[in-house]
Amino acid sequence: MDDPRSKSNPSGKKVEVPIGSGNGGGSGGEGASFSGHRTGRFVNPPDASNPDAATLREQWRYAIRLYSRWYSHAWGTAILAGVSFFALGWIIKGENPIHSLSGPKEDDRSKSSVSKS
Repeated sequence: MDDPRSKSNPSGKKVEVPIGSGNGGGSGGEGASFSGHRTGRFVNPPDASNPDAATLREQWRYAIRLYSRWYSHAWGTAILAGVSFFALGWIIKGENPIHSLSGPKEDDRSKSSVSKS
């Protein structure tokens, strides 16, 4: 595999790739007119006609199920991360890391009573 022009395919045979083929990323030569898009066969050719309603309905239901699963996994991950970071903050700080959830402290009470008088 020292030669970058030779690539192996799944059957194990080496396939020679000519130097001029590829994306034409080099400077000058035949790659200079490369426009950046493929002008050949479709990897997945389009359907000759639209599928019937039952097939479209089945594909749509599958897509909704898949999206719903991803969405719920994302929310579950976000909630788990939030709880984990809250717990980590509590462990590091030694007390509640969110000040708004804890009651007023002694210092806050003394400051408010001094300012009233």
